[in-house]
Amino acid sequence: MNTHLALQLAFCTPLAGALLIVATGRHAAVRNGITLATAITLFGSLLALAPAVFDGARPTLTLLEPLPGLPLQLTLEPLGMLFALLSSSLWIITTLYAFGYMGAHEAHGLTRFYACFALSLWAAVGMALAGNLLTLFVCYEILTLATWPLVTHAGTPEAHRSGRLYLGLLLGTSISLLLLAIIWTWQLTGTLTFVAGGFLQGSASPALLGVLLALYVFGIGKAALMPFHRWLPAAMVAPTPVSALLHAVAVVKGGVFFILKVVLYVFGIDTLGQLWSTQWLLYAAGLTILLASLVALRQDNLKLRLAYSTISQLGYIVVGALLATSAGIVGSAMHMVTHAFGKITLFFCAGAILVAANKADISQMRGLGRSMPFTMAAFLVATLSIIGLPPGGGTWSKWFLVAGTLEADQLLLLAVLLAGSLLSALYLLPIPVRGFFSRPDTPLNIADHKVPLACEVAIGLACLGCLVLFFQADTLYRLARLLLPGGTHGG
Repeated sequence: MNTHLALQLAFCTPLAGALLIVATGRHAAVRNGITLATAITLFGSLLALAPAVFDGARPTLTLLEPLPGLPLQLTLEPLGMLFALLSSSLWIITTLYAFGYMGAHEAHGLTRFYACFALSLWAAVGMALAGNLLTLFVCYEILTLATWPLVTHAGTPEAHRSGRLYLGLLLGTSISLLLLAIIWTWQLTGTLTFVAGGFLQGSASPALLGVLLALYVFGIGKAALMPFHRWLPAAMVAPTPVSALLHAVAVVKGGVFFILKVVLYVFGIDTLGQLWSTQWLLYAAGLTILLASLVALRQDNLKLRLAYSTISQLGYIVVGALLATSAGIVGSAMHMVTHAFGKITLFFCAGAILVAANKADISQMRGLGRSMPFTMAAFLVATLSIIGLPPGGGTWSKWFLVAGTLEADQLLLLAVLLAGSLLSALYLLPIPVRGFFSRPDTPLNIADHKVPLACEVAIGLACLGCLVLFFQADTLYRLARLLLPGGTHGG
């Protein structure tokens, strides 16, 4: 397939799918079929583009030019390809899971639900394909607006309060900080087009560029760096498929993807290492790792514990990006992928437990592994990946992040990363251990603990992804190496 045609297909498919979902909403089977077909078509079109992009092609498409010299433009490069493949593949799995989960809950408003899901993936893919900061910012904002109805899907007062916090923090940081940084970048350089190695070098003094970097890092609220993190645990009021979207498929991964784009294609790692703010931003990310882990230890609600775990793990990706070393960048890109598969598995398992056993609090899950062995075994595999232990893919991404701290001679951050992994073991491992080896507080009727087949298939696929990323890590490593200056093609 022609690369430009595949690029257009990839960008238009989720939007067309959303329109078709709305049009066929009265016919549930047709609507669901279109939802799944849209997800598969999107992944297929991106897969068709992958060989050319990883071999050095940079397909480009200009959508429109609202201001002279400021086009809305698509350009696909290796980092965008990695994020697009990650989001689109997980959308297929999440769609399968949503069929079982939402059906078991006899949920209302499913047409709106699936349409907003498709719009969210349209925005995420737009971010992945963005050829400049303006396009990336517009798609970033669309992603916030498209996911807000999903966060408030339940329609309860608590859901609406969480939705207001969600919008307030994400729009507030993006408009007051991120947009300011983008306008300032335009004023300094006269361009917003991404350039390998960055384009800000020499455009201003290191002091001014240090302030600009801080505006970007804190303005990208979806990366959930403290203190702009509260929207994420608040959004756990949403259905579990939405939690998976927020934590693994699009939203927070869109945030750390944005930070990686800024590091690699706006500042450049050489410039980053010269800025005064890089060091204290690294410490801010390290503090996020530790504080979020300590808060996670105190949560009895499983989804809240997983939410704070995500905040902590995002800190690892931000640290890797800001280390401005080869190993740090590779580890950051790899952890974006391995964490996505690990965390989506954990959320799928949490939702399955809620559907089958009607249990949301960890204190109620003693002995649950005896009646739900498949779910709890998948939870264990994903837990090991998040911690950074075999046979989970997170083993390798954390290995490179640790190597990045050594390469940068950041021994304090090395200690932080190791402490964060220890804390993640403390707040995650007891769940499957108690599930398998503790006696249940009340007798469990195994027949009552049935997980919908679609949910079990999705859990199995996501868990398999965690294992594949461990045993086939070399492929992901070669793709991540393409992000480095002078990275070889054809990895």
